[in-house]
Amino acid sequence: MNWLQLISNKRLGQEYRHPERHDDRSEFKRDYDRLIFSAPFRRLQNKTQVFPLPGSIFVHNRLTHSLEVASVGMSLGNDVGRILTDRHPELAGTLFEEIGTIVSAACLAHDMGNPPFGHSGEKAIQTYFSEGPGKVQKSSVSSEFWSDITHFDGNAYAFRLLTHSFHGRRRGGFVMTYSTLASIVKYPFPSYHATKNKFGFFTTEYDNYLKIVSELGIPQLPLPNGAHSLPTGEGQGGAPTGVAFARYPLVYLVEAADDICYEIMDLEDAHKLKLLSYAETERLMLGFFDETEQNRILKRLQEEAVTDLNERIVYLRACVIGRLERECVNTFVNNEEAILNGTFSSSLIDHLPERQREAYRQCVSLSVDRIYRSKPVLDVELSGYKIIETLLHTFIEAVMNPTRYHSQQLLNLVSPQYDVRADSIEGRIMAVIDYLCGMTDVFALDVYQKINGISLPIV
Repeated sequence: MNWLQLISNKRLGQEYRHPERHDDRSEFKRDYDRLIFSAPFRRLQNKTQVFPLPGSIFVHNRLTHSLEVASVGMSLGNDVGRILTDRHPELAGTLFEEIGTIVSAACLAHDMGNPPFGHSGEKAIQTYFSEGPGKVQKSSVSSEFWSDITHFDGNAYAFRLLTHSFHGRRRGGFVMTYSTLASIVKYPFPSYHATKNKFGFFTTEYDNYLKIVSELGIPQLPLPNGAHSLPTGEGQGGAPTGVAFARYPLVYLVEAADDICYEIMDLEDAHKLKLLSYAETERLMLGFFDETEQNRILKRLQEEAVTDLNERIVYLRACVIGRLERECVNTFVNNEEAILNGTFSSSLIDHLPERQREAYRQCVSLSVDRIYRSKPVLDVELSGYKIIETLLHTFIEAVMNPTRYHSQQLLNLVSPQYDVRADSIEGRIMAVIDYLCGMTDVFALDVYQKINGISLPIV
């Protein structure tokens, strides 16, 4: 891969207009603005990040998380761009200098495909079809589509959300630039090659991804370890099932920004909610630094008379994020050749220096035990799973039996952009999934209560 081909401001769905674009405003900045002002992005404010949506203590939701990831992504992209432009003078004055904006825009979009209630919502969709009543649909759909819905993943759905032409919407979906779209595909293979339920795009969007990789010069590679193939031996569009694609280089920066923010910000939230003591949180954050740096940080806090424990954690968190950002930049530029060859393995976080890698591992280990398995988190996951499972079953039954009176009442609730009356079974099932993924946590709960007769509008 080469940088001059990899950075393209051509827009999906409006390729024919590409030669006409001559304005001074960056097309990548236009991507960023389009996402910020979009309804799906706005709805992230009412989607759970990890903890229940705020009561008396405000913690992160998907919106605040995405904004923070975009901020770190901008720094990562700008710093990498500056170093590589010095290394490769021919990149100066080209679109490559805008990779900070591309990464930042992709960071805004990276969680837009998450269904209500996050990972429990994903599992509810997967298991409804693989273990629940939805199993009866297996013989009625293609093996590719069945693989899509039984491996349902929010990352792959983000690519669909941004590129699919929903009913009444323009061709190309959000009409984003090729480079921004490529930057959100962490797992560049379809669902029938999924590893641990992770894949990059649904069958319905495969052709769009093929168009992007062709334009950007992203090569095909052997499948990752653990990937499986369809028994038919051939995937959508005639692509051989034994082939995946190299990761688009900027994906590593988007992924690193996400990894940095969710792990470190979860610690700050856990401290605010008193799931972690100050001493535990301080120890974890100072672990990213050697003794000299630890003493310097603590001395700075003392000199500035910062005694408020929450404010001390804020400062420590800023120090950790700054350090991790610098180390990820160094890892990226030091491995530029392997990244461009498609041979760089795993994530930038996995290649941190030993001290930072071990400190990050300790944070992950403690988070699993003390945060992600805490009662407030489990309560939301259990409730969210049941809500999504019930909604999915109710609306699938409705689209399969559309002439029934109750089915018609239910389908009238659905926005016309979702084609729940499509001719094909696959189209109707996917329309229901589209409808559910567009819900916020609160809206999903509201619909659940109404269809179960738990709540009524005030008359």
